[in-house]
Amino acid sequence: MQFVDRVEITVTAGAGGRGCQAFAQPPYIRYPYPDGGNGGDVQLQADPNVATLLDFQFRHEFAAGRGGHGGGNGKTGRRGEEVVIRVPVGTVIHDAVTGQILRDLAHPRERILIVRGGRGGLGNATVAARQRQLTRPRGGRSGGKAGEAHATPGEPGEGRRLLLELKLIADVGVIGCPNAGKSSLLSRLSTARPKVGAYPFTTRYPVLGVVQVPRRGSFVACDIPGLIEGAHQGKGLGVEFLRHVERTRVLVHLIDMAGVDGRDPLADYRQVNGELAAYHEALVEKPQVVVANKMDLPQAAANVKRMKGAVGGQIWPISCATGQGIPRMLEAVWKELHP
Repeated sequence: MQFVDRVEITVTAGAGGRGCQAFAQPPYIRYPYPDGGNGGDVQLQADPNVATLLDFQFRHEFAAGRGGHGGGNGKTGRRGEEVVIRVPVGTVIHDAVTGQILRDLAHPRERILIVRGGRGGLGNATVAARQRQLTRPRGGRSGGKAGEAHATPGEPGEGRRLLLELKLIADVGVIGCPNAGKSSLLSRLSTARPKVGAYPFTTRYPVLGVVQVPRRGSFVACDIPGLIEGAHQGKGLGVEFLRHVERTRVLVHLIDMAGVDGRDPLADYRQVNGELAAYHEALVEKPQVVVANKMDLPQAAANVKRMKGAVGGQIWPISCATGQGIPRMLEAVWKELHP
């Protein structure tokens, strides 16, 4: 399934129905209601059963129903049918024109009324009643006649262009440079099956997986595509996926400690943290579990010793290929999630 996390749509509420031009007004109706029905509203709702914004790639316009026109014998027009647009949990709604954030639908079944339907028009009986109230002398009778009034048209519904931006909600985000082994780690820890390959940017979209920790419980992890220098400026797959890191509570910073592609593990560690800080300072403040991957390769041991002095904290050595060290690493992640 293709992953889509940013789309633009147009929403239009229904127009109000036209009021009825009628001349028979029953004497027992003192305050007649507007004859035209109100137009339908458009709402957005967070649905946990929706995973991406893919459906909006094929449908960009949504319109609610128009209110029914008024009828004779005081019949009020029906209300227009409302439209409820279902989006993934974690969708941020922007006004596409002003850029203003209208709502962050971060909770299941959370709903927002985004545009209102137009009010129904008044029938001439109602207009005449209002005219009589305005022209009635104090203590006297009304001077107007219902037949002299004209019905009014319904009001148009509101319209808006929206930018929908999905920020995935996960407990743990797995970050690192391209080819650090993030997809391999998630596929070993969960039933998720991200694409694994020996080349950069094998993962082109975030992948979620449920990780079971023995005798503890479970958490949701997200494999974030590799971050390169300049990611916060849109280089590589940067800005498209850095926003998904914002929703996570803990970061697993995975490092290719063997430097298989001729990379320096320490430089990679500093580069990724630099990109996080450049995108949003709050990301650097998130708890990080620093994980040294590919410890089954001979050159990794010397690099770990060098890294420990620079990082100044615990480094968890693992091997996604053999499973070495993964249980202890999971315990460390669980303690960060549940301090």
